[in-house]
Amino acid sequence: MATWPLAVRSRAARSKVAQRRRAPYLTGVTDQIQLTEAAAKRVAAIANRQGKAPILRLSVDGGGCAGFTYKFELGDLEDGDATAETAGVKLVVDPISLDLVQGSAVDYVEDLGGSAFKVTNPNAASGCGCGSSFSV
Repeated sequence: MATWPLAVRSRAARSKVAQRRRAPYLTGVTDQIQLTEAAAKRVAAIANRQGKAPILRLSVDGGGCAGFTYKFELGDLEDGDATAETAGVKLVVDPISLDLVQGSAVDYVEDLGGSAFKVTNPNAASGCGCGSSFSV
């Protein structure tokens, strides 16, 4: 069993510490939001197949088993959007959703359970098992 510092006693706090240990690419993140290379590559492939611009829109909707859900779609840049760009692919987030996902990284993961876009959100207090909903 892992030894946790005395200051890290609650289950939620241990979870956040463990999450940071599993996501070393987030160390020192100061941008509003980030798009990883794997996610950029996948968005570019999807956009190319659909004949659209490589712009991934991330928004947050109410609902899901934890209170909020992530929504992904190919979209356009709108006034007021926060943007991040990796390898020519843009990630855009509207100002209201940005309050809930600021400091997050969007990744694309493939494992035995399937493949999906994954948001590593430092603002999430808890989430569900599927990883598509969260609470703050």
